[in-house]
Amino acid sequence: MVEAALRPEEGWKRLAAERALGLVRDGMVLGLGTGSTAQYFIEGLGRLLAGGLRLRAAATSAATARQAQALNLPLLQHLERPLDLAVDGADEIDPVLDCIKGRGGALLREKIVAEAAERFVLLADVRKLVPHLGRGPVPVEVLPFLWEQTSRRIAALGGRPLLRGGAATPFLTDNGNLILDVTFEAIPDPAALAARLKAVAGVIEHGLFVGLARSAIVGGPDGVQVLGQALDSAPGPGGGR
Repeated sequence: MVEAALRPEEGWKRLAAERALGLVRDGMVLGLGTGSTAQYFIEGLGRLLAGGLRLRAAATSAATARQAQALNLPLLQHLERPLDLAVDGADEIDPVLDCIKGRGGALLREKIVAEAAERFVLLADVRKLVPHLGRGPVPVEVLPFLWEQTSRRIAALGGRPLLRGGAATPFLTDNGNLILDVTFEAIPDPAALAARLKAVAGVIEHGLFVGLARSAIVGGPDGVQVLGQALDSAPGPGGGR
């Protein structure tokens, strides 16, 4: 942790998270992401709660839930209306804010939360900006049942799947599923690839988030930049899109 705190990118992540906290309003129902950048945002929510803000949230992973519970932030398992705001990190972000997520293993719940939100905002450091998606693998959550067949079907789409953790000790998601990290030579059309992956029997969800993010807050050595929709247009609780 000490070494991580000394890395410049950790300061950039904190900058992005602090800027995102300015979107939070009293009474909001929030979607909480998973990963190091999201952790800084949740840490900041603790200060807002201590200052008297009333907030509730849906967590995208068991780790995020534990962090939120330590702050006495009420967590929801059921929603009666859309989330006001979901905030999460990303592994890669392209110029139109399509992104790859899930290298931390929480992609299914992250996508459920992103789609349940009136507004989905990405947090990242500048290293995560890419000219096109596919610099690294696309995580794909798959059923353990006959996963090898699912892997072969994905390979037929042009990918090179690798079982996360290996066959002897595979990584298991919070949902009890496996992750295939799939490398593609190029992803010229993320939406088309997303549809092809989702059509494979055995695929639960993939880490291509297409057309979901409305803004990205990116920290870097020169401070914070906001991509996409301006942040000052954020609605209040139940304010709609």
